[in-house]
Amino acid sequence: MVGYRYVVNSLIRFLTGPKTSWVTLLIGLIFAALSFTVFAAEANDAAPSTGLPDDAEVVLVENALADMPNSEGTAAVIVFAKDSGEFTASEQQWLQGEFDPLTQSLAGGVNEVFVEFTNVEVMGEPFLPPASLSEDNTTAVVTVPMDEIADVAPRAERVAELRALAVDAALPGITAYVTGPEGFQVDLAGVFEGADFVLLGATVLIVIVLLLVTYRSPTLWIVPLLVVGTADLMAGQIGRNVAGFFDLAADGSVTGILSVLVFGAGTNYALLLIARYREELLRVEDRHEAMARAVKGAGPAILASGGTVVLALLTLAFADLGVTRALGVVCATGIVVAMISALGVLPAAIVVFGRGLFWPFIPRFGGVNKSATGWWAKLGTGVSKRPVLVAVAGVAVLGGLAAGSTGVTIGIPETEQFRVKPEAVVGIEVLGEAFPAGESSPTQVVADNDSTGDVVDAALALEIVASAEVVNANDTVSRIDVVLDAEGGSEEAYAAIVDLRAAVQAVPGANALVGGDDATRLAVKETYERDQLLVIPLILILVFIVLVVLLRALLAPVLLLASVVLSFFSAIGAAWLLFQNVFGMSGLDFSVFLYSFLFLVALGVDYNIFLVSRAREESALLAGTVRQPTRRAMITALGATGGVITSAGILLAAVFAVLGVLPLIALFQVGIIVGIGVLIDTLLVRTVVVPATAFIAGDRFWWPRKKLTSSAFG
Repeated sequence: MVGYRYVVNSLIRFLTGPKTSWVTLLIGLIFAALSFTVFAAEANDAAPSTGLPDDAEVVLVENALADMPNSEGTAAVIVFAKDSGEFTASEQQWLQGEFDPLTQSLAGGVNEVFVEFTNVEVMGEPFLPPASLSEDNTTAVVTVPMDEIADVAPRAERVAELRALAVDAALPGITAYVTGPEGFQVDLAGVFEGADFVLLGATVLIVIVLLLVTYRSPTLWIVPLLVVGTADLMAGQIGRNVAGFFDLAADGSVTGILSVLVFGAGTNYALLLIARYREELLRVEDRHEAMARAVKGAGPAILASGGTVVLALLTLAFADLGVTRALGVVCATGIVVAMISALGVLPAAIVVFGRGLFWPFIPRFGGVNKSATGWWAKLGTGVSKRPVLVAVAGVAVLGGLAAGSTGVTIGIPETEQFRVKPEAVVGIEVLGEAFPAGESSPTQVVADNDSTGDVVDAALALEIVASAEVVNANDTVSRIDVVLDAEGGSEEAYAAIVDLRAAVQAVPGANALVGGDDATRLAVKETYERDQLLVIPLILILVFIVLVVLLRALLAPVLLLASVVLSFFSAIGAAWLLFQNVFGMSGLDFSVFLYSFLFLVALGVDYNIFLVSRAREESALLAGTVRQPTRRAMITALGATGGVITSAGILLAAVFAVLGVLPLIALFQVGIIVGIGVLIDTLLVRTVVVPATAFIAGDRFWWPRKKLTSSAFG
């Protein structure tokens, strides 16, 4: 233990020393330069992918389809809708062409506008079937099979060209939309085009404003912003490299959350460290010594907080979905970078500027620390007088909010994935009004060739199936396209997939498998549910272990963990009321519950760690000198940390709310839920509920530990 403390203290002296602090900054700059040059990673602007496991049924279907003739590629669906009334005879002729007796087919229709994009050939010539008209004669569809393009930019250019051609070709009174798998994927990828810049800009602006309000200094905010901002950029580069090492894709949704998480957590660590440094400047004349004491005092809480988040994120490595594993690995890397920056680079950066950095409110040696008599200390004293009443009232409020979570619906239709509907979504909605809802993206069934007739009959026997036909085959299996009369991504569609799977797999010898978009979304939903059952208990266990190690107690960790879990359900309940009544949302995206739980439990416990670790430190100092040391220590801790934790919570909530600048519903919902949950943790749980439970428990709060010692840093 002596050797450990010597090493830690020596490192702290190096980071904060008069000469060595400059060396620390130089080392930090070198690593930053390397991450942006030698280790720079290319940004991934592709649409988010699920990364289902290889043995998933829909993946097996995709593999089977890849072995069929002319199976490579994707498809765009061009929808022409009459603004009012039905198509006239001339408009029908324009859409479908005229009957050609020579070829015994329609020719000269609007399909010829798009024939250059097709990857289908008949007798060596590009071929595109004529437009299909709806039964009500209000909507027409041209399906364009195309080659798959991996790169986002040329793919988006091709869809833009299709849309321009469709608009130019459309007759007056007819509106054109480009949708289908290709249009939808391009629009989804477009959500993240320039997303990193938008998120970074909005985040930086919020952080600047809140730091200015917190510090009331025109200069102090610059240093933590530069350090945390550099850490955020480094985390993006390092995180992508780490993801690549594990063969994971860090798409726009992952890097967006990463940026918010690093900025939020990094700024929180900075606020805690600087607040402690300001305290020590009142007690110590030498600023380098003051910073060394600040690092020793705040370091354990920051390490415990960051370590909790890292371990919680790494539990996602056990998930089945590739996107979930990528999020865990990348964001865990980002938090490590944030901790190193907060405890390594930031102390050196602040200490080199001297006390004048705090101008105009410069902490002077021998000055009075007002935290002991400030508003937060008075609040703690008030809570200590009626702890039972406060605890019951606080839990009642949390329970009331949590009751709103009982009616939460998980899963949203495909058309509700965007807050602002892109063209592809509008096209799907228009198509669904005139054709069977699954027309734009048929469910794909793969079955042995000898059983295709029976499989088609089994599918058509279901009331929800609008049509079923064999569209492709190889020597062993056939592809059957099944059109469902259900909105894509709806509960009705998922039920139809379950019924269809049961019907076709009951055909003897067919070896039928069901895939397609709805089947894929259902597989993602089911996989998220399995991941939740595994990951959530792991998160709780790891957070509990971290709290036990930090506090060296059992009762306090149980109470803290229970408070955080209750605040999570409170946040879900409050957010669900908001989503339903204000935004008109029908449910939560599959990923929202797991991600929100992860961030709220891991980040929410941070504030409890900041408060209770300081209370533990103060209890150790007061042990044997006063009656009820825990009561006195909790009041002192609340007075010392109340302001900074409140500032940190408001800042973190605001930073997560930045995810709302993206039109993707999943990230918007995560941002709102986490923002609400952090505010609940900051303003209610940490402020009154946790202190009240500590006052009720008294010195038993640290059970079974009887004798307390000071900081883990010696």
